Amino acid sequence: MKIMLSTRLWLLSQLVVAILLGASATVVKAECSGCLCPGNPCKLCPLPPTKDAPPVPGEPDTCLKIKEKVPPVSANTEPDAHYASLDKSIMECVRNGGDVVMNSRRNKEFPSKHYCKPYIAPAASRK
Repeated sequence: MKIMLSTRLWLLSQLVVAILLGASATVVKAECSGCLCPGNPCKLCPLPPTKDAPPVPGEPDTCLKIKEKVPPVSANTEPDAHYASLDKSIMECVRNGGDVVMNSRRNKEFPSKHYCKPYIAPAASRK
């Protein structure tokens, strides 16, 4: 009887360990999903455009059109001018088929609070 109980207890402990390891592995996979991931998978561009932003190779047309129409801002721009530029850049983003993405967790790669997610046609439809 003791052998059966210890065998069951060992099997139960192995099951608990397997569940915990599986749960931690799914958390690691789900750590970054969506557009605000390393490498900028959605080709986001910051809103409003900034003066000190480095050129982006292969930048989407939507982002280029925003930069053409909206003057870039700097860190020293007055708040009223900054928000006016933000409003204009949001309008240009939407006008050119993009969506506005709010960034609540700023980091080194994504320092802005607002980004434009340009519409990128699926690869299958490009011929």
